[in-house]
Amino acid sequence: MTERFAADWLALREPFDHAARSVALARRLADRLPRRPRLLDLGAGTGSMFRFLAPIVGRGQDWILLDSDPALLDEAFGRTASWARARHYAATAQDDELLVTTPQGLWRVRAVLGDIARPLSLSSLPGPGRPGNDNGKQPAVDAVICSALLDLVSAAWLAGLRKTLAVPFLACLTADGRDVWRPHHPYDALVRTAFRRDMRRDKGFGPALGTAAPHALATGTSAPSDWHIPRRALRMQRALIDGAADAARRAQPSRAEAITAWQEARLRQALRGRLAITVGHRDILVLPQGG
Repeated sequence: MTERFAADWLALREPFDHAARSVALARRLADRLPRRPRLLDLGAGTGSMFRFLAPIVGRGQDWILLDSDPALLDEAFGRTASWARARHYAATAQDDELLVTTPQGLWRVRAVLGDIARPLSLSSLPGPGRPGNDNGKQPAVDAVICSALLDLVSAAWLAGLRKTLAVPFLACLTADGRDVWRPHHPYDALVRTAFRRDMRRDKGFGPALGTAAPHALATGTSAPSDWHIPRRALRMQRALIDGAADAARRAQPSRAEAITAWQEARLRQALRGRLAITVGHRDILVLPQGG
């Protein structure tokens, strides 16, 4: 995987991620899981999905955090331990595992370094789990989850993943293009079109799905999970403005001057407390046949 994300950006967005994700779909997934489930988090980053979903699962559980960035996996353990202790849970690191002791049971997390752009073999993943099956192999995971990933991957990668899955799949925060910036600016359409074009560039998986990603999982149950960025959230607003402008200039350099004018106008509005942003996402839950 060639796309890299800074830990500071992931920390900045986490409160908005947690507020946006569909609790109803997360609960539906939790209801389908066995007594002590084993979950695989693809592109886990700093462990935001664990901190969102583990309390909803609400019982003993084993997690594999799979990511290609060792620095983010290190950060995942530190942030998760701090998060757990703030809730008066004991958190102990042992090599590449973090053990979180809660009144609901033991939550065991293992960090696994790996390139998620390569085909996955779910049955061969290392990590905590139940005893092996009759042929001595580690059993497959009970669910696969991800967040802010599907709009980065290609149609071929997603099709390959779907072929390997016989367990529930929850994909959170998949961009769907329903972005609204208030008040209106004359260059909004220019920036939106160029930004969406940049979204489709290859992020290491092949040509990215971008805002078409939710439609690629049309067989799943979906729910809106929009970011609502209020006027007082200046740091997040600035990050979105600069990110949108940088992507738009990359996709359409011939309109760089107009895009910069849009960026400067939006930054002035943000500093004056006059800007509100909605970024459209969808959470999608795909259950095995009969689910």
